[in-house]
Amino acid sequence: MLERKDLTSIEVLSKEEIEHILDTAESMKEILYRDIKKVPTLRGKTVVNLFFEPSTRTRTSFEMAAKRLSADVINFSATGSSLTKGETLRDTVKNIEALVADAFVVRHSAEGSVDYIASITDVSVINAGDGKHEHPTQALLDVFTIREKKGRVAGLNVAIVGDITHSRVARSNIFALKKLGANPVVVGPPTMIPPYIEALEVSVANSIDEVIEDVDVVMMLRIQMERQSSPLFPSIREYSRFFGLNRKRLERAKEDVIVMHPGPVNWGVELSPDVMEFERNVILEQVTNGIAVRMAVLYLLIGK
Repeated sequence: MLERKDLTSIEVLSKEEIEHILDTAESMKEILYRDIKKVPTLRGKTVVNLFFEPSTRTRTSFEMAAKRLSADVINFSATGSSLTKGETLRDTVKNIEALVADAFVVRHSAEGSVDYIASITDVSVINAGDGKHEHPTQALLDVFTIREKKGRVAGLNVAIVGDITHSRVARSNIFALKKLGANPVVVGPPTMIPPYIEALEVSVANSIDEVIEDVDVVMMLRIQMERQSSPLFPSIREYSRFFGLNRKRLERAKEDVIVMHPGPVNWGVELSPDVMEFERNVILEQVTNGIAVRMAVLYLLIGK
């Protein structure tokens, strides 16, 4: 069971809690393929999307998940809100809490902001990405997709390739994969590998060619220019040469390797356009699975 008020981190979840969410998401996914794609599970509940950073997939996915469970949804954007008039984050949260919401889905640029919000409200809080810290539901949908395609997570070799330092997705996935028994390896330029990586007990590779023949899953990441104070590599062309994935490299991979990406994809940088039609590219399946996983999280937190 998920006996928690909030979901702010993968790091604090047990293996059993993660598996319970994934099992619940399996039953939720079936709803997406019914003629009437809605159940009354969260009728009367209100979910507020508190997004202080831009988002397409995550916000839309949470909105779709809540509506599939018959919850009411309010979308909050920092642009055009009283934050531009000097209102504090605390006051914003407390005022929306006073509207009698049941769940806050929060994305914020500052690490720790979601934990802070969870500490000042009785409303259930779900982390939709806080700075470089974590993005727990992205990791959950990723391991859900891996389990769905591979039948298991334990024992698999998973390469996470790209801007590891600035990636909350990478951190959450490392926690989730290790808890479920997989063997993650991070791949990227030394300037994009964080100094704390040794403490997470994961392997490090200096180019994608070092690992492509041995991994079962390749998870590509976007270069997060908006979080870099200065360039961390000489050029896009050089980055793509050593760390980009293309069909030629995939010819050396295992026959059943799958390719993943949390989006948005910078085609021609981390992924060559010829990977778009690769038969084991599961990027769009990740998007679909994100709805099921977020339905499961909302149900487990506020549906009882």
